[in-house]
Amino acid sequence: MDRAAAFTAATTGADVELAYAGRETFLKGDPRAIDDVADVDVAVYGVPYDGAVSNRPGARYGPTAIRRASGWWAYLSDYKGALTNVQTGAQVDFDDLAVADVGDVPVFPMDAETTAASITAHAATLATQTMPVMLGGDHYCTYPAVRGLLEGSEYERVGLLQIDAHSDTVSESPVFGTDFHGSSTARIADLPGVDYASISQVGIRGYESPEFFEFADERGLSVYTMRDVYDRGIQRVVSEAIASAAADTDAVYVTFDIDAVDPGVAPGTGTPTPGGLTAHQALEVMRVVGGHDAVGAVDLMEVAPQYDPTEGTERLASYLLVSLLEGLFAR
Repeated sequence: MDRAAAFTAATTGADVELAYAGRETFLKGDPRAIDDVADVDVAVYGVPYDGAVSNRPGARYGPTAIRRASGWWAYLSDYKGALTNVQTGAQVDFDDLAVADVGDVPVFPMDAETTAASITAHAATLATQTMPVMLGGDHYCTYPAVRGLLEGSEYERVGLLQIDAHSDTVSESPVFGTDFHGSSTARIADLPGVDYASISQVGIRGYESPEFFEFADERGLSVYTMRDVYDRGIQRVVSEAIASAAADTDAVYVTFDIDAVDPGVAPGTGTPTPGGLTAHQALEVMRVVGGHDAVGAVDLMEVAPQYDPTEGTERLASYLLVSLLEGLFAR
């Protein structure tokens, strides 16, 4: 035994990795090659790309910030042994959750098409082996990620549960064209195996086109606005939304744009819109979704950490993912 190993073996606590120490992988999961994740529950990949935003840039720094923040949740449990989720009362055993982190995919800051091809190829490779979890990155990246899930998995039909302030249903912009973060849902709905009738949106607010609700009715898009959340409660809304997305599909892709949360709570994002979810409501979204067996892939998008000097936005983002994975694998 070498001296370092001997010290660790002989010293109480030397095997505990502090939240701010060690490798910056999500939940301090194993760093793996992308073709070596068949034995884990989820494989995390980052997409440090924000070349398709229409407002403030900065989501390219999201994956690193979310990974760093997730170290706290890894430290709390060391993912060895049971905990009590005080918020829900649930007993949680993180021994039952196996996470690998395959790093960031290649991105091309001035080339959305090649970046999208990269995301699709990597998402497809992961989908042949396990559940992909993407750390964004701007919300345009969800489109090629869903495409990759369809191409790499055995799913023929995929639903989409979108937690977001904005509908992202602009088919084409005279300024940004057809490929930007405001068009991602429109592009997803055009994919073989997806249509608007299998898409549910929660948290929509602010302003959309004059014909938005008529468009949603005609296409079968399920829209749950923040007014619905206020009037009906987040648990009921999310339960209905994921059930709708799961109906007649093989799996549901869950995409959470951090701007769904009120900017007073999570200011670190590119297109903040007042009147959003509270932290409690956002966590409740993940609790409900984590209890549904239709989830086939997940992402957390649009974290732009430089707009939040408190680091609270990336901390909440990582907690949201931990809460979802807890429900799916560790509760």
